[in-house]
Amino acid sequence: MLLNKRAFLGLSAGLLGASSLGLSMPALAQSGKTLKIGFAPWADAEFVTKLAAKLLETRLNTKVELVQTDVAPLYQGVTRGDVDAMLMVWLPQTHADYWKRVEGKVEELGVLYNGAKLGWVVPAYVPESEVASIADLAKDDVRSKLGGRIQGIEPGAGLTRLSREAVEKYKLNYTLQESSEAAMLTTVDRAIRGKRWIVATAWSPHWMFGKYELRYLRDPEGALGEAEEVKGIARPGFGAEHAEAAAFLKRLHLPLNELESAMLDAQNTDYAKAVDKYIAEHTARVNYWVTGEGQAPA
Repeated sequence: MLLNKRAFLGLSAGLLGASSLGLSMPALAQSGKTLKIGFAPWADAEFVTKLAAKLLETRLNTKVELVQTDVAPLYQGVTRGDVDAMLMVWLPQTHADYWKRVEGKVEELGVLYNGAKLGWVVPAYVPESEVASIADLAKDDVRSKLGGRIQGIEPGAGLTRLSREAVEKYKLNYTLQESSEAAMLTTVDRAIRGKRWIVATAWSPHWMFGKYELRYLRDPEGALGEAEEVKGIARPGFGAEHAEAAAFLKRLHLPLNELESAMLDAQNTDYAKAVDKYIAEHTARVNYWVTGEGQAPA
């Protein structure tokens, strides 16, 4: 569906003020359009988006509003110009359905990080001899120990769509419990604390792999895809109207290990502190993003 007036009001209600990021308001430009950057409440997207917002405001003197909503309205919002940019486009498979609808109607920004992965995970204490692949979930004793349930995230996520297809492809008599990232993480945490078996939808990068010992199940049918890249996109005309911001976002690229470490910092403290820490510890990389001078650090 299109992002109608009602949906856009919902986006506006979810705006996160610059003060929540610890940004310095007096330093902001007093003229020029505020940029609206959208993100879904996924840990990787939230960190990258808040990092970009901090640098846009403090280094490029551009005021930013953050719009938090589901993935589908974000794509619609970018094509309609209600949102200026989003930094969480998973390709080629996870967001394939959304991409078909917007390709050629949006401006492509840079690749934010490579090697992203989707899959289903179990705690490391679940014996690999019993559960090594998604196909093993069909075993009666394994299904019994897992309660016939796969803990998932929100219905609109590409991972949820692919997980539904995986249930069918592997002919699993399981319920895919659709909820949210937060609910999934709470359920995983409780299961691990009780040393209970659980299988959950997951993706990398994510801080959960730093906090818990988890193992991806093999996917011999390739139902959940291969490694992906995560890109940014912007509304039509964005580059011409905001050349400096667009150039910055095209240079913004994080190594996967740095991103996962920063996401864990955000979980242990908060996003504002994790963003500040990342900027302080990666000055050469950040300076390249902002200025374009020199070469991007390896």
